[in-house]
Amino acid sequence: MGFSGELVFGRSERPLLEAPVFGGAQEDDDGGITAWWPRPGGWQTLQFHQKTSLAKPEEVLRAVVEWTGAPACVASVHDSSVALVWGLEPGGDQWDAWLNLAIAAEMSDRPLSEMDACVPGDASRALAWARSVGVGPGLDVATIEEVLRSHETFAEELFDTLLDRLGFPAASDPEAEG
Repeated sequence: MGFSGELVFGRSERPLLEAPVFGGAQEDDDGGITAWWPRPGGWQTLQFHQKTSLAKPEEVLRAVVEWTGAPACVASVHDSSVALVWGLEPGGDQWDAWLNLAIAAEMSDRPLSEMDACVPGDASRALAWARSVGVGPGLDVATIEEVLRSHETFAEELFDTLLDRLGFPAASDPEAEG
């Protein structure tokens, strides 16, 4: 069985886990909450396993954006197979997109062609979201469409690829930087 839970991506000078919406939760050794390697500029990703008590993804997203004053996104992942990603800007512009589209169509019992028809708009809104923080200039929306139409064994890896393709700086091992 793969990972099920939420991935929260946002920018903050302080550890993202300090956001009030997380209620003082802390990273732990048993895999309930894991911080991914940070990205330059204060970008952070937190992985909340299903067993971790967390508000609804949309509520977490709004709270993180409010606390950080910066765009953020949340991916709700099911069994590492599929994810629904929501992104939000402080001004209120929101987008969402599915990762591993064929599996999403199968699980939601919606025609793949119907879901695929949404990809260009989803990709365009995701790219506009990234550009609102100064990343992704010069990127073609087709690059994001390609990611949204691709398939990875693990949806969480596809989420990381989406962030990379949107132009966010690459994550790096903080231990190696010291």
